[in-house]
Amino acid sequence: MTEADCKLVTLEHVLANGVTNDLGFQVRDKLILLVEAQSKFSVNIALRMLLYLAATYKEYVDDHKLDLYGGRPVSIPRPELYMIYAGEPRELPEILRLSDMYDGPGSAEIEIKVLRGMGEGNIVDQYIRFCEISDAQRKQYGYTMKAVEETLRICSEENILMPFLASRQKEVRDIMVTLFDQQHATEIHEYNVAKDARQEGHQEGIEKGIRAMVLTLKEFTTDKVAIAQKLMKQFELLPQAAEEKVELYWNS
Repeated sequence: MTEADCKLVTLEHVLANGVTNDLGFQVRDKLILLVEAQSKFSVNIALRMLLYLAATYKEYVDDHKLDLYGGRPVSIPRPELYMIYAGEPRELPEILRLSDMYDGPGSAEIEIKVLRGMGEGNIVDQYIRFCEISDAQRKQYGYTMKAVEETLRICSEENILMPFLASRQKEVRDIMVTLFDQQHATEIHEYNVAKDARQEGHQEGIEKGIRAMVLTLKEFTTDKVAIAQKLMKQFELLPQAAEEKVELYWNS
């Protein structure tokens, strides 16, 4: 297999809110491989991967003009689904299944293999170390080019993802800056939602702001504790009150 045999099929704007999957590629017409990376574990990745896979297959059907209503069977690439966990050490299942999310027997199932650092120095270990370095530099230098440059420098010193990073430094820099811009824009949006609510000067406006923040952050994370902590910071809520607000508006 050569690079020419592989085609990127990473999706953009799969869901209404513009969420995208991390990586997808197709090997000839034989294999579709989708990969998601998570720093916070969530079993909901199974449903998200189902949506990504369905959208990827739809693009494949459209591109190849497959007749799904004819009498002859069509051929599609075999799917392989992976989740790379780059968060704090914890017990994780080796396989995530869609059926983990519903009760009783069902007619739909997908399986996602969970990959994590094993200390063997393989590509997954190196990717996880890259994420750790990037997060540490972003915390130190903020969403800046300095954080990007320091990440690449440390990776070079530790021989992380080399020679890939060495041969594609400009491309990697551009991708990291784009990701930083997206994360920074999200934080600015969160801040302004809270600011607008406070400026209304009454409880109804504050409640609208709290609800909007919960629903906005829910699209980016399933970590209710993290959302409650942001509410505490932006609206000066006590921990119990913030947790209650998250629960109140989570499914509203």
